[in-house]
Amino acid sequence: MTISYNWLHEYLPVKIEPERLSKILTSIGLEVESLEKYESIKGGLSGLVVGEVLECVPHPNADKLKLTKVDIGEEPPLQIVCGAANVAAGQKVVVAKTGTIIYPMKGDPITMKVAKIRGSESFGMICAEDEIGIGDSHAGIIVLPDSLKTGSLVADFFKPYIDHLYEIGLTPNHMDAMSHLGVARDVCAYLSHHDNKELRVKTPSTGNIKAVNNNIPISVSIENKNACQRYSGISIAGIHIAPSPDWMQEKLKAIGIRPINNIVDITNFVLHETGQPLHAFDADEIKGNHIIVKNLPEATPFITLDEKERKLSADDLMICNEEEGMCIAGVFGGLKSGVKATTKNIFLESAWFNPIDIRKTSFRHGLRTDAATHFEKGMDISGTVAALKRAAALIRDLAGGEFASDIVDIYPQPKAKTEISLRFHYLKKLSGKNYHADSVKNILSNLGFEIIKEGLDDIQVKVPFHKPDITLPADVVEEIMRMDGYDNIAIPTTISISPSVETDRSTSLLKEKVADYLVANGFYEIFTNSITNSAYFNEDELEKSVKMINNLSAELNIMRHSMLETGLESIAHNLNRKEQNLKFFEFGKTYSKESAGHYTETNHLCLYITGDMALESWKGKPIKADFYFIKGICEKIAALTNAGSFSFSPLQSKKWETGLTGKINGTELLETGIVSPSVLRLFDIKQTVLFADFKWTSLLHSSGQNNIEFQELPKQLPVHRDLAMIVDKSLKYEEVEKLIERTKLGKLQQVQLFDIFESEKLGLDKKSLAISLRFLDEEKTLTDKEVDEMVGKLIRSLEKDLNAEIRK
Repeated sequence: MTISYNWLHEYLPVKIEPERLSKILTSIGLEVESLEKYESIKGGLSGLVVGEVLECVPHPNADKLKLTKVDIGEEPPLQIVCGAANVAAGQKVVVAKTGTIIYPMKGDPITMKVAKIRGSESFGMICAEDEIGIGDSHAGIIVLPDSLKTGSLVADFFKPYIDHLYEIGLTPNHMDAMSHLGVARDVCAYLSHHDNKELRVKTPSTGNIKAVNNNIPISVSIENKNACQRYSGISIAGIHIAPSPDWMQEKLKAIGIRPINNIVDITNFVLHETGQPLHAFDADEIKGNHIIVKNLPEATPFITLDEKERKLSADDLMICNEEEGMCIAGVFGGLKSGVKATTKNIFLESAWFNPIDIRKTSFRHGLRTDAATHFEKGMDISGTVAALKRAAALIRDLAGGEFASDIVDIYPQPKAKTEISLRFHYLKKLSGKNYHADSVKNILSNLGFEIIKEGLDDIQVKVPFHKPDITLPADVVEEIMRMDGYDNIAIPTTISISPSVETDRSTSLLKEKVADYLVANGFYEIFTNSITNSAYFNEDELEKSVKMINNLSAELNIMRHSMLETGLESIAHNLNRKEQNLKFFEFGKTYSKESAGHYTETNHLCLYITGDMALESWKGKPIKADFYFIKGICEKIAALTNAGSFSFSPLQSKKWETGLTGKINGTELLETGIVSPSVLRLFDIKQTVLFADFKWTSLLHSSGQNNIEFQELPKQLPVHRDLAMIVDKSLKYEEVEKLIERTKLGKLQQVQLFDIFESEKLGLDKKSLAISLRFLDEEKTLTDKEVDEMVGKLIRSLEKDLNAEIRK
């Protein structure tokens, strides 16, 4: 929520410095996330002065340059070299002296310095529009009116709009602060409490809103009285569509709203002033002069203001005439009934729509408009007519219209204010502070609460309609504490807690152990959103996805059933910021739908690696992380958790370029490999990414199944032998490992593959594997004969079972 300092002060009875106001807003729960200076012209034309050109002669060394003498109200006049064709003696011009910073339309700010141009010194610059940020023209210098005083500030002539903007992190329960008047009300209540003054918001006057005639009588019917509980409107004839005045445009632009025309700008202005969304219909497009608030049949086509045809849901509330829909209520207008440049008569709408219906419709169609954002948080049902009158008065004054009907106000079942009784001991219990009864009464009165009963130990109030979230005594306590200031909450001297007892710490210890190992090896832990974008997945994957009913945005609409995609978002985010070498890990959950109403939640540990695993240094060149690097990390994690050794097999899937599945004791615990380029393209990632996905809960169940045994270090020395063999190119090293295991050489302790060589000289479709064998007898020293016998037995097995040719 963006709040303008200048705009807010139009409703405050006292002036408050921007920094103090920032502290007040944060103290009352309207946390200021940023406070920034706004300038309609960047730099505010600071330092620029009006100069008069006294002389203008050709430059002695350049045909297209001129040498000028410019009076800026200081002696002596400045010599300035100028290249503009339209510069001439006697002109009043914009001058940037040396030391002045100018902000061009394009490029970085420039500090003026003394410059020598073709042999002549220039002590400043005579400026064009684009050079100081007031326009795009570079056709020539700006020529100012002769009436301006030499040496006066250029900013005094152009009068750039300068403001301060507060970005407020508004919580959902503070819809009453979604407007400048709402924030002003809170600020006045705070100041009244702390400064002991009776301060009231300066409410804009609307004047007399009375029909001049009844030439455009429009009746209103509400069929869905739950979705639309109040509907107000007025007809205005003879309007003139034109740009809105500068003061309104500046206010709207400051808070990020693009001015369109006087009618649309007025509705936007009143929305951000009062918090009440409005909509203007072209009255001549309302067939039968009758507005009907109702739902249309499922899949009814409707063309919205953005010229897109949308299929309506039967749950979408519509504003209709007697023949067709005109507007998606509270969300977006229709193309046909909207205000156009030729519109002369309008019907202005101000209504209360059910927040739940509006939010569902808004997300269903991906239309996150300002109006929908306000309606979905709950509106002040008592404020529809007041906001309507304010907008109608502005249209009368700024668009030349006259009221062609009385105000229509359909309010079938007027709401009663919520009544709440607050006991003072409950207030102390929740706040930790003793509040005087008069302070409580004054705070609540200043916030708009109606005091209906005061007792010795309690107070009974009626909640104002602009605070629909307040339904409990605890909510009233929050309001009192807000106005007292959250930074005034007392810190207790003692804290009472009930310590929890953890019966099994093994799970958290193993998680910490693995995390420590990964961090020690250069990994960073990440935490990604468990809600992701359905666009990442195909139809088969989406069938088992858990879809969000009230998704936060169109892009965040399903619970993730894979952690790869959310991790790749983090990878892409860092790559786009020139971080090319990344090693991430994440403990997280995935979600899937097994059948209607039955869902599963699975714990995972995932690794993400891209770039170099060893950086370039004086010792050597960088080493790229590869498939074997992540495989080794996975094997180490299995060892750390004492789960056992993986048995790997190839994994075929569209998301893998090369993939393996890892099993321990027949249970699949791991998928790892190189991510497919087709998946990486979804995230605009152009370098290789390695990914590993552990089923963490299953891995924990496997941990501890292998007993750890300790034994004395061997007193004998091991014997090493190397063996090279030529085998078929298609042979997997895993088959060599399994054969060696079947050979059952009792003294063979370790086998290590240390070389793979491929060449046409070895034969067609052949390759060479070289392995290192480590033999050890813990009881005695092995003789060469014993080792040769074991190596010979292994060679015979390799030749027989794998058709291996031993290289001599």
